[in-house]
Amino acid sequence: MTRSKPAADVEPTTVVVNDPDSLKGTLRNIGGSRSDHWNNVLANQVIQTLWLRNSDSATKDKQYNAAVAALVGIGPKDELEGMMAAQLIAAHNAAMECYRRAMLSEQTFEGRRENLSQANKLSRTYATLLDALNRHRGKGQQKVTVEHVHVHAGGQAVVGMIETPGVGIDRNQRINPMQSRLPMHRSRRCGARTRGGSQCQSPAMLNGRCRMHGGMSPGAPKGNSNALKHGRYTAAAIGHRREIASLLRAIKLLASNPSRTN
Repeated sequence: MTRSKPAADVEPTTVVVNDPDSLKGTLRNIGGSRSDHWNNVLANQVIQTLWLRNSDSATKDKQYNAAVAALVGIGPKDELEGMMAAQLIAAHNAAMECYRRAMLSEQTFEGRRENLSQANKLSRTYATLLDALNRHRGKGQQKVTVEHVHVHAGGQAVVGMIETPGVGIDRNQRINPMQSRLPMHRSRRCGARTRGGSQCQSPAMLNGRCRMHGGMSPGAPKGNSNALKHGRYTAAAIGHRREIASLLRAIKLLASNPSRTN
């Protein structure tokens, strides 16, 4: 039976909120907050995501300065933008490290594939974070406010959302011909009954049916073209073999009775 250890005396921690000395916002261009404590912690979190194992002191200083400069370049305006900016830099650093490891000359095939897979996931995470940051800043969509609309006699006005197909839809139609409006797609449909009970939507031929259903039967073929034989089983070939067989029988008969030749 184990005995629980007595709880050690823990000194209470005092958290000061809205301290005037820490709300000067000296480092606001780094973390986007009025609290320099937050800005300092965010900068340290970004620096800790750097890969510094093979870096000397001079290279480390450059990496530290570059990470903080990236935060300043993104320019967070509040704490949310500061967190997204920090995650953007962290995702970028991790993705580039995976790409670097995948390109090592002594890297195995499995290691290269795993690093490229992780880099792909990190790149998609980076794109998602960037899209979220743009939406938070209001760059994801545009808002147009119309205050006065004048419709004169004979005119028309539309109030609401109007969506037009973009470049992606047109490109998809060029790639997939079944979504275009070619003459084949404007032609008459077959209309034959399918196994599922619906009507066939394949283009119809001149006889009113598609190539699968064949349309109306033209009847039996004229002449005896289906009975035509060739090669070994033609009438001429069979007659020629019979003639040779009869000659061979006559030769054998003469060879067996030489007296009949006199």
